[in-house]
Amino acid sequence: MSEIIFHNYPQSPVAEKVRKAFGIKGLDWNSVEIPRLPPKPDLMPLTGGYRRTPVMQIGADIYCDSQCILMELQRRFPEPDFQADWGLCRWNDQVLFDLAVRLVLGGNADVLPEDFARDRGRLYFGPNPDLHKVAEDLPHVMAQLRGALGWWQNELINGGSFLAGQRAGLADVLAWYLVWFIRGRWKGGPELIAPFSEIVKWEARMDAIGYGTSHDMTATQALEIARKCDTACAPCVDDNDPQGLKPGQQVWIRPDSDGGDPAVEGLVHYADHQTISILRDDSRVGQVCVHFPRIGYRVSTG
Repeated sequence: MSEIIFHNYPQSPVAEKVRKAFGIKGLDWNSVEIPRLPPKPDLMPLTGGYRRTPVMQIGADIYCDSQCILMELQRRFPEPDFQADWGLCRWNDQVLFDLAVRLVLGGNADVLPEDFARDRGRLYFGPNPDLHKVAEDLPHVMAQLRGALGWWQNELINGGSFLAGQRAGLADVLAWYLVWFIRGRWKGGPELIAPFSEIVKWEARMDAIGYGTSHDMTATQALEIARKCDTACAPCVDDNDPQGLKPGQQVWIRPDSDGGDPAVEGLVHYADHQTISILRDDSRVGQVCVHFPRIGYRVSTG
C-alpha cells in the first residue's frame, strides 16, 4: 500500500488535477472519499477546518491546496520531472478555473441542487451570489475560454504530443482538469471543445495515461495512520520572512479570497517563500503538521 493518502471525491475537478499527476508519475495511492459538502467530520481533525478539496496526507503531514500537493509530489517523486513552470498554477487556478466555474455553475443554475448551489456560490462568488446573473454572462465566459483552448491548440500543433513536449508534464495537468471539468459538467462542454481537434486528440492521450494505482481506504484508517505518525517536516523559518514569522508563533491561515472559509489555527513550524507549515493538535489524531502554499493564502498573526 502507498504512503500517499488522498482525500477527495470523484466529481471534484481540482482533485482530478492531482489524480492525473499521480498517473503521470505512475504512483500508488490510497483514496479516501470525502463528502462534497460540509460538514466533513473525518477530514477536519486533519486539516483543522480547511474544507476545500482535495487534501493529501502522508503520515502526519497534511497538504492543503493542489498547488502545495503538486509541489510536494515533485519533491518526493522527482521522476518523471513535471518540467514545471509553477507560475502556471496560480494563473490557471485564479483565471481559467474561475471562468470554468462560472460556465459550469451558471450554465447549470436551473438544475443544481439548492444546497450545492448555495455552498459553491458562496465559495466562489462571495456572499449572496445569484447564479442566474452569472448565467447571463456566459457568452463572455465562453469567449474567454475559447481563447485558452486556442492557445493550447496552437501549442499542440507547433510542439509535441503534449503541452509540455513529447511527454506529459505540469502544463498538461493544469489544462487537463479544466477541459475535463468543462466537458463533463456542462451540457454545452463537448460542443465548445469539438472545434479544437488537436485538443480532442490530446484528451485521448491524457486519458490513456490513467491515474496510477489507487486503493480504497476508510477515513478511520487514515486518521489512525496520522495518530501513529510524526511529521517528517524539519522545523525551519526563513530569517527574511516579510511577516516576521517565528517558530512556535500562533497564526491563522485561510484562502486569500472571500469564500467564507474558516481559518486554520496552529503554531508556525516551517515557513519559506513558497510554503508555510503549522503544528496543531486534535484529540482524534494527536499532533499533525498542516502545509499550505504562501501564494493565495493569508497568514494572520492576531
